[in-house]
Amino acid sequence: MTVYRITKEEFADQLMSSGRANRWNKNEQHVIYASGSISLCALELLAHSAGIKPAGTYCIMHIKIEPTADITNVSSESLPGNWQELSGYPYTQQLGSSWYESKQSLLLKIPSAIISQENNFILNKTHPDFESKVQHLDTTDFIWDHRFPEN
Repeated sequence: MTVYRITKEEFADQLMSSGRANRWNKNEQHVIYASGSISLCALELLAHSAGIKPAGTYCIMHIKIEPTADITNVSSESLPGNWQELSGYPYTQQLGSSWYESKQSLLLKIPSAIISQENNFILNKTHPDFESKVQHLDTTDFIWDHRFPEN
């Protein structure tokens, strides 16, 4: 399986994580957020920037996940009704944090908060299989469409 991550050019040469808290992880938990499609990656970034094209040069990371990698699947039906809202963060952060700490699987497959019928993936950088089952395949340029407003 190939998953995708759009990131600033200076961070596109390696699989790294800031360890900052987000919807599915707490501070100091080193995970990589990726999507099942390039278009979902772009939409997720635009949602986090209020629909304004992020400044800077961006690249698409193509990340290969070995077919034998363990995946924990979270369906939107299993989540509370408010999981997509800011008020749902405590629930999703705790769910993701528990998954991270348990190391029960290399990936957490989650519904997108923007398009719940599509999936994002959380990769646990501290999982014992990370080095052997995750590979940065390629990096290509990503050009934001000129019709998006600029920063």
